[in-house]
Amino acid sequence: MSGPPAGDTLRRWEREQARLKAGVIEEDTEEWQKDSSFAGLERVGGVDLSYVKGDDTNACASLVVLSYPDLEVLYEDCQMVAVTAPYIAGFLAFREVPFLVEAIQRLQQKEPKLKPQVLLVDGNGLLHHRGFGVACHLGVLTDLPCIGVAKNLLQVDGLARDELHREQIRSLQMEGDACPLTGTSGKVLGMVLRSYNNSSKPLYISVGHRVCLETAVHLVKSCCRYRIPEPIRQADIRSREYIRKQPSSPLEVISSGPKRQEKETEPDH
Repeated sequence: MSGPPAGDTLRRWEREQARLKAGVIEEDTEEWQKDSSFAGLERVGGVDLSYVKGDDTNACASLVVLSYPDLEVLYEDCQMVAVTAPYIAGFLAFREVPFLVEAIQRLQQKEPKLKPQVLLVDGNGLLHHRGFGVACHLGVLTDLPCIGVAKNLLQVDGLARDELHREQIRSLQMEGDACPLTGTSGKVLGMVLRSYNNSSKPLYISVGHRVCLETAVHLVKSCCRYRIPEPIRQADIRSREYIRKQPSSPLEVISSGPKRQEKETEPDH
């Protein structure tokens, strides 16, 4: 893979983010979102990219669609892809989203009746350096409601993994407990959620597209059998397994790029 992109590439990516950000809708747009039990929601999608350990160019892009509320897998699409864009903090979408858009398009062609009504994305949405993370990017390009679900706090707008934040996490005593993530700008960028009683590690939920933050948190919690919501968890499991089945594939697989390896030791899969 080539080295970091030139400054003109980063400026072009920033312009593209700003252009697409204008299309983000930060509120509920679907009928099923208006009901506290999500009546009418039948299909929830999850996406993931897994990489062969030590190889940041060959990856498996995975899309799964689960039934709701039973969370049984209805559809899966795993495909090996050649990743060419390098990982640059704040620009993950340019590395991974094109392959996820293609997976959605394949689903639309093969099984249009199984198109997800909402996508859970392993990454951030509005909780981002420029307010336009991978969940926003994928949502705007596919016009699907999207929710960002991250396992680590992105330190933007004054948010930090400091003692104040650790105290905030300790205050989350039971699964379903959540606290707002308010930046120094005064804007609520997301919520920190305890998704599972058996794990004190929280999730960081943020709006991607066509969903409000309250709905996003409520839906993510309802999709958790373990710490990680089932759509993302199943996409991750299946992409890892797909790589392991490839000829001459090493057994070790990670589910993130070279700078996003926190999932490598994820205990809740």
